[in-house]
Amino acid sequence: MLTPRTRRLAAGAAISAATLLLLPGQAHAAGALRISKIWYDSPGSDTRTNASLNGEWVQITNSTSTAASLKGWTLTDASRHAYTFPAFTLKPGKTVTIKTGRGTNTTTTLYQQRGAYVWNNDKDTATLRRTNGALHHTCAYNSTRHDYKTC
Repeated sequence: MLTPRTRRLAAGAAISAATLLLLPGQAHAAGALRISKIWYDSPGSDTRTNASLNGEWVQITNSTSTAASLKGWTLTDASRHAYTFPAFTLKPGKTVTIKTGRGTNTTTTLYQQRGAYVWNNDKDTATLRRTNGALHHTCAYNSTRHDYKTC
């Protein structure tokens, strides 16, 4: 027969186990710095014009309450095309768009300054790494039915 103390301990263990299962969702709800969207197939034909190159992009969102310095971080695809972030701070609750082509960086848009496409139109993986090379976040897609992936 279980004593009231044993029942309380068992209930506490069950609640702790359930809480552990919820942690990923809880961490996401509490905020994160992550890849939020990839527009991998620019509109129209792939003509390699600057407008077409800038039609593919990746967004990174900071849903935390703290500003994040991305200086020296990298964004890569599966073929290891790497973009290294310049001195850039992503403010809390804000999103930055990293476009493939050429342009002038602003507080909301950064440009890779490339003359060729990075993101495959069918499948690829975007990887965000910290300055020290540590993996921070990834987002993969595998579809020609859509032009973008919400991560």
